[in-house]
Amino acid sequence: MNEKTKKPLEEEEILEEAPVEEEAAVEEETVETEAGDELDSLQKALEEEQNRYLRLMAEYDNFRKRSAREKDNIYTDAKADAFTSLLPVLDNFDRAFENEDAAPEDFRKGIEMTRDQLLAVFEKAGVETFGEAGETFDPNLHNAVSHVEDPEQGENVLAQVFQKGYKIGDKVLRHAMVVVAN
Repeated sequence: MNEKTKKPLEEEEILEEAPVEEEAAVEEETVETEAGDELDSLQKALEEEQNRYLRLMAEYDNFRKRSAREKDNIYTDAKADAFTSLLPVLDNFDRAFENEDAAPEDFRKGIEMTRDQLLAVFEKAGVETFGEAGETFDPNLHNAVSHVEDPEQGENVLAQVFQKGYKIGDKVLRHAMVVVAN
């Protein structure tokens, strides 16, 4: 081969290589652009997720605070309801003490009515009394302060009640103070 034939071939090769290099550069730019777009997209998605997380945490914190306030309010409201229902009973006691000129029978009748009113308040609140003479002794409900032998009564029976017991549902407010027979 001579030099003349070599030169045109080399120029052809150079011409053929140039578009390939340009295409590669264009492809690299496209890949870089696509990678940049994808990176931007992923960063936006990450920011959105972080914002969502922060909002969720703030919402949970508000929920926790609101629940604590509601819990405190429930306790306060329950106490207020209990004492509000006792106020009429207190009013009756005050009226009884103001009426010094009442006959003993009238005074006793007023005290009995006030006691009945208080028991009605207890019943409305679900408070039950227990500990009547003749009931079977239950150590979960009764506090035995004494023991007597009595052939007329059965075994483990309440012979005498010093103080009645009170409970709400299964919760004992006060154990009954009793004397147990046999």
